[in-house]
Amino acid sequence: MRIRWPRRVSGQVLAAQLSITAGVMVLATALFLAPLSSEIDSRAMHEALAIAQTTAADPDIARDLAATKPTPSGPVQRAAERIRRSTGALYIVVLDSRGVRWSHTTTARIGEHVSTDPGEALSGREVLQIDVGTLGRSARAKVPLRAGDGRIIGAVSVGIGYGSVRAQLLAAVPRLLLYAGVALAVGVLAAFAVSRRLRRRTHGVAFADISALLDEREAMLHGIREGVVAFDRRGRIRLVNDEAGRLLGIHPDATGRTLEESLPPGRTTDVLAGRVDGADLLTVSGGRVLVANRMPTKDGGAVATLRDRTELELLGRELDSTRGLLDALRAQDHEHANRLHTLLGLLELGLRERAAQFVAELTNARRASAEQISERVHDPMLSALLVGKSAIVAERGVALRISPATLLPGRVVDPRDLVTVLGNLIDNALDAVAAHPSPTPFIEVELRAEGTTAVLRVSDTGPGVPPGMREQIFTEGWSTKRPAPPGFPDGPDAHEGSAAVTPRGRGIGLALVRRLAERYGGMARVTARAGGGAVFTVVLPEALTGDDTPTHEFTAAGESR
Repeated sequence: MRIRWPRRVSGQVLAAQLSITAGVMVLATALFLAPLSSEIDSRAMHEALAIAQTTAADPDIARDLAATKPTPSGPVQRAAERIRRSTGALYIVVLDSRGVRWSHTTTARIGEHVSTDPGEALSGREVLQIDVGTLGRSARAKVPLRAGDGRIIGAVSVGIGYGSVRAQLLAAVPRLLLYAGVALAVGVLAAFAVSRRLRRRTHGVAFADISALLDEREAMLHGIREGVVAFDRRGRIRLVNDEAGRLLGIHPDATGRTLEESLPPGRTTDVLAGRVDGADLLTVSGGRVLVANRMPTKDGGAVATLRDRTELELLGRELDSTRGLLDALRAQDHEHANRLHTLLGLLELGLRERAAQFVAELTNARRASAEQISERVHDPMLSALLVGKSAIVAERGVALRISPATLLPGRVVDPRDLVTVLGNLIDNALDAVAAHPSPTPFIEVELRAEGTTAVLRVSDTGPGVPPGMREQIFTEGWSTKRPAPPGFPDGPDAHEGSAAVTPRGRGIGLALVRRLAERYGGMARVTARAGGGAVFTVVLPEALTGDDTPTHEFTAAGESR
């Protein structure tokens, strides 16, 4: 019958531990018994040697060996038998230099030659051996017998019965087996304890289930569209799924390294490392808006999740623009109604020429504004953005001016990036100007080509940016709309009303602008405007193609000369 191997992890571990424990105990017992037999033999031979040396040291035996004859009742036989009985030896044989026995347990053998060669003992050497003689198997010792002057006149042979040696060995086995049984029982109990703990920790799953769970975990982690980064208790990266690698730009070989070794310093690193508290923390990495959450684990590590909010932010921005356009169209509807009423009044009064002049003035003003933008900004997406923004700006009582220096050809590499940058700057400038009343509020836009470099400049009549905060406003979290969300720095308004962040006040608008500029190898900065306000300058190298328009020399500070 075939023995079935347990399916559960705990059962397999228990069976393996029991097998190993039993095998180790059997091996240890066998390894102990093997030298034990040799040790007992050696001890028996040395015991025989001690008896033989004691017998040979008796001067009466040596004197009687020289003065008498070998007889069953002689003094040598009597002395040998007395020592044998007192020591429990199997036999004590005294022999002369010719090998003739002078004593023996069987008196009939006295006077006969010994059955084994006594040459070594008669030559002066001591002999230890396990041998089979006339009395059976024994542990034997032979020593020379010397006269008073030191001459060798014979030898003494003593044997310890092997039955007594075996009895000693068998007497030691039960105690040894008892110790082995106790050790085995302790091992079994320990194995059961480990098995129970393992069963609780593994919830009774089988090895096949664990393999399937690991496969499913790998497929899930690398298949979901949410970034997952796991850290150990020392802050080293344990796991990075495909989405996290894409969002953060981390290579798969980052496993085992610290976060600081894999990512540049900044808010993203601080959020993932747990140095910023809060839930749903916003951060920008590689031009993408991310929502990060960090959850500690029981072993002291942590798991961070990342969601890509870039598309959602762009959609939200477009929604804001659409709402602004709707508000502007709603206001213009009232304005057109008023103008139509004026035109109707002029016609009813019979002032036809004045009515025609009134219509011409309105049409030319609108056409002039759109034509001015399209003549200076050749890219259709950018010009459409400016036309739409002009209506929104006008609705809020602010003028949108196009700088005379504006001239941008229609050879933009990626118009969407320039639309993102320009839309952010105009929206935030509008919030700043609207919140800071002035006699003639306006926003001025300048778009210029410097070879293949695009230069965008937006100035406003807002309160400006204090010099000490001109770098901080480009970090995530600085907002002019309302207090920063959890996880972002608290404190005063970064721009103090000027173009600081996105119109929804989430503190990522200017951070996106700077990240886009850095991705192009350019820069984004803010300076003070003469007469009050702020000037935002963004330089985007290689944002244009070709070299078919006049260029101006552009300094590192972002000014033309």
